[in-house]
Amino acid sequence: MRNKELVREALEARKQSYCPYSGFAVGAALLCGDGTVFRGCNIENAAYPATNCAERTAMFKAVSEGNTDFRAIAIVGGPKGKEPKDFCAPCGVCRQVMAEFCSRDFQVLMLGCEGIQRTASLGELLPYAFSLEK
Repeated sequence: MRNKELVREALEARKQSYCPYSGFAVGAALLCGDGTVFRGCNIENAAYPATNCAERTAMFKAVSEGNTDFRAIAIVGGPKGKEPKDFCAPCGVCRQVMAEFCSRDFQVLMLGCEGIQRTASLGELLPYAFSLEK
């Protein structure tokens, strides 16, 4: 799957965002080694700690279906109902969840309205992740 297609999947996922509190809609598309794509959106809650990010939604869906071979993720976020303008980076909790299942060279595509604005490896985004590796 090409990056453009993965980004399209993230844009579609963003349409399902439930964000009545922040008004910030996020979609993510997670590419697995077998070509399967899992979509996720952010799901907010009045009790903010119960909110779940789009990236974790996609990853948890994949893991719950038995897939843990991840290659890349596309993330798109911005004000609900508007084209995203700036790139949307994963939060620290999402980065740590990625580190649990992904290699340091796992690709994170962060999108704005002009296309992919930033691409980084997980190792670049979280150089000192908690890990089972010594």
